[in-house]
Amino acid sequence: MSRTQAAAAASFTHIALLGNPNCGKTALFNVLTGARQKVANYAGVTVERKEGVCTTAGGRRVRVLDLPGAYSLHAQSLDEAVTRDVVTGRRPGESVPELLVCVTDATHLRLNLRLVLEARELGLPMVLVLNMSDMARRQGIEIDREVLARELAMPVVATVGVRSDGADELLRWLDQAEPPRAAPQPAAAAALSAGLPPVNALEDDQPQRVQRLHQEVRRIMGLAVREPALRLQRDDRIDAVVLHPLWGMLLLAATLFLMFQAVFSWAEVPKGWIEGATGALAEWLKAHMAEGPLRSLLADGVIAGAGGVVVFLPQILILFFFILALEESGYLPRAAFLLDRVMGVVGLSGRSFIPLLSSFACAVPGIMATRSIPDWRDRLVTILIAPLMTCSARLPVYALLIAAFIPERTVAGLFNLQGLVLFGLYLGGIVSAMLVAAVARLARNWDGGGGGATPLLMELPAYRWPSVRNLALGLWERAGIFLRRVGGIILAVTVLLWFLSTYPAPPEGAAGPAIEYSLAGRLGSMLETIFAPIGFNWQISVALVPGMAAREVAVSALGTVYAIAATADDTAAQLAPMLASQWSLATALSLLVWFIFAPQCVSTIAAVRRETNGWRWPLVMTVYLFALAYGASFITYRIALAFHGG
Repeated sequence: MSRTQAAAAASFTHIALLGNPNCGKTALFNVLTGARQKVANYAGVTVERKEGVCTTAGGRRVRVLDLPGAYSLHAQSLDEAVTRDVVTGRRPGESVPELLVCVTDATHLRLNLRLVLEARELGLPMVLVLNMSDMARRQGIEIDREVLARELAMPVVATVGVRSDGADELLRWLDQAEPPRAAPQPAAAAALSAGLPPVNALEDDQPQRVQRLHQEVRRIMGLAVREPALRLQRDDRIDAVVLHPLWGMLLLAATLFLMFQAVFSWAEVPKGWIEGATGALAEWLKAHMAEGPLRSLLADGVIAGAGGVVVFLPQILILFFFILALEESGYLPRAAFLLDRVMGVVGLSGRSFIPLLSSFACAVPGIMATRSIPDWRDRLVTILIAPLMTCSARLPVYALLIAAFIPERTVAGLFNLQGLVLFGLYLGGIVSAMLVAAVARLARNWDGGGGGATPLLMELPAYRWPSVRNLALGLWERAGIFLRRVGGIILAVTVLLWFLSTYPAPPEGAAGPAIEYSLAGRLGSMLETIFAPIGFNWQISVALVPGMAAREVAVSALGTVYAIAATADDTAAQLAPMLASQWSLATALSLLVWFIFAPQCVSTIAAVRRETNGWRWPLVMTVYLFALAYGASFITYRIALAFHGG
């Protein structure tokens, strides 16, 4: 290494990525830092803090901080407040960045420049990054970088955050740039860092200041950017349908309906492959191992339990494929805008839509996504109803029971009956969530909280075809998370349940199945007195307990319990017909309804505690969900008995 390179390597530059949500900032951060990053929370709040280190070609080590997405430094949400405090030096233990890297979406530069102009008033060294520059070129957008750099008084570089070499120009610029010196803070930044009311440039609550910012954005755009009229006309024509009060709602309903039909229709073939592999593994194990506790643990515990959950991986990936594709295409923000008026009826705004949609995948990221909601009451209600969105962990339970009790036939020559039932279960969760929000709105009015939902203001990105690479990476990540859960918590709970179901051994001369004398059997007998009014037997009661660790464990728990009690070799494949022969339709319907409202898994309860800073609201959520689940299952069971018999 040369003397120049050694000197560069010795300097440790601290930079921060600043930008609007959905500008590709985090993708650029991943390209810069690769695996050399750590994720934690900022002290005192539950906002994610991503930090990493990148090394330039010249050997310079750069510490990179990915700031939460913000539309303005005049904070309206918790994420924006953290970003404001970091860039102004107000956050304890966080030094002011030596360089602000302002990441913008080159296809929507007009929407991004306001934040850049606000940040410029802080007096910190800055560089403007035109991210998604390749997409801007494909759309015919011409950006004069020299004019833009002159008008903004800062360097301008281009990046493509989704490509492995997409940050090369930024890295070369960092190599050539001198380590910046600390700049004196102007009055606006000094006021913010001292906790005083904002002045001058950051007085975003003054309409005239906002108007001047927008005028400046329009002036710069007129000088430096040329957009083809055709692109804007195309988006406008699509929006005329997508955002139409009637046609837009019908399109959204049809999209969701297609999603749930596909979950069953498309997954049959890969599910068959997994079932065949699981059965073959169990047969091989039993053929090559001597009979005993170890073989029972592996065959009846691990394979029957964990294998019974892995078989639903194709359905989970199909669900995530639709969610990722809708997000990549730019449709999700429009769906939020479309539903703003509908959600306003129950006291929420369209801001709640994306956290609630995220909860279909998992309630934990959905609850974390509520940080973008500025009003605390709206955010709290969204947190409390997020678990009613049917997360992917419930899908294995639904799939098992629907396959066992709902015949696979076509309705009206077009629709899959099993898919219709699944759609009804998802719809039941959505309707229940809206009813709970409406009750919360009434309570808010009674206690004097009053007021409507906060007006919705959000970016509508350009329509684009989803990136195959991004979809593949997203599905790979979700598959990894699911399989790690199977190999971690699900496997651990399955092994524990196998032990409880196996020991103690039945006494000599016992007439009943061995499991009735085990610890699990005794626990199930005690719980059965509580759940018998809603049609649950002791096996179901046992399965509900480990289901608190992760909902999909309920399937592996049933597999383990019935594997011990049954003699079938391939228990995982025969679990559905076994349940169909031993349960009534009323019991199956009651259990399906139970899982619409099922009290939350431990990770969701922990997430609610972190977001609300206490145990009060997690307990409220658990109690009201248990009450709803029990009450709805009781009504369903009794009605099903009346119409269909036991």
